[in-house]
Amino acid sequence: MAARKQPERLFQVTPAPHFHSGETIPRVMWAVVISLAPALLAGLYFFGWRSLQISVTAVVAAVLTEAAIQRLRGRPVTVSDGSAAVAGLLLAFNLPPGVPLWLPAVGAVFGIAVGKHAFGGLGQNIFNPALVGRVFVMHSWLGTMTTWTPPRTSLYRGVDALTYATPLGAAKEAVESLVPGADGLVSTADMFWGNIGGCIGETSALALLLGGAFLLWRGYIRWQTPVSFIAAVGILAWLLPASEDALALTPLQHILGGGLLLGAIFMATDMVTTPVTGTGMLIFGTGCGVITALIRLYGGFPEGVCYSILIMNAFTPLIDRYTRPRIFGT
Repeated sequence: MAARKQPERLFQVTPAPHFHSGETIPRVMWAVVISLAPALLAGLYFFGWRSLQISVTAVVAAVLTEAAIQRLRGRPVTVSDGSAAVAGLLLAFNLPPGVPLWLPAVGAVFGIAVGKHAFGGLGQNIFNPALVGRVFVMHSWLGTMTTWTPPRTSLYRGVDALTYATPLGAAKEAVESLVPGADGLVSTADMFWGNIGGCIGETSALALLLGGAFLLWRGYIRWQTPVSFIAAVGILAWLLPASEDALALTPLQHILGGGLLLGAIFMATDMVTTPVTGTGMLIFGTGCGVITALIRLYGGFPEGVCYSILIMNAFTPLIDRYTRPRIFGT
């Protein structure tokens, strides 16, 4: 009689020692929500209560979608861990302040259902769910996603929202008059404070840096990914000329404009979809920066942060494989 084949072990534990950090998923996720509060307050200040309505809609839709899918799959409902709320809030931060409320709801449902639970749920998704939702609504309703609202400040009073452009958009289209400012397309001071057009959570560099400093202090993100991401964009913007039919931005304007800081600090550092080693993070961040800079300078879109992160998400398993640290004690 043939010997009975032993079942394959599906769960393997590496040799000791093991250390528990004391952190939990809810604690990390709700800390990320706290770190995003300055950017949300900046969105409220510059774009009004519509920013809060869009953010609440996206968060509620993400949480309800996750709860419904977990019930349908017969799994415990874990919406209290904050992961769905973070995804919804990040999606809202990637939307213009003038979009209708159904759009963040649709994006959140798609991001959670397809970008997260189609792969098995938290910890198993390959791509960042918030960016999956953002790309879906971007390519489904391009006109709505590229209609920008000027901030509610004296500098932009009287500007027609329908002909308004973000700094990156104005540079790509070479329409300097659409973005009033003292030096070039727009002053770097306005870009630092957030007094520019753009998505709800991306315009204020100060607010994003404050949130990033909080996450670094708590140890929830490491410096390698955001620094390499931002540095790669800045260096390539300095070395490479813009396309012939576009206006050139300075490296600092590239860093402060668009979604670079939002993506580099809060989405390229996602614990699930990005590499786990310091070397891997450097490779990942540099790849994101190179792709972002090439899209901005020579691509058809003025912005490339979300695409660069999603592309590098696909390479994360490969990066982890070749940057795997040695076994302890060898």
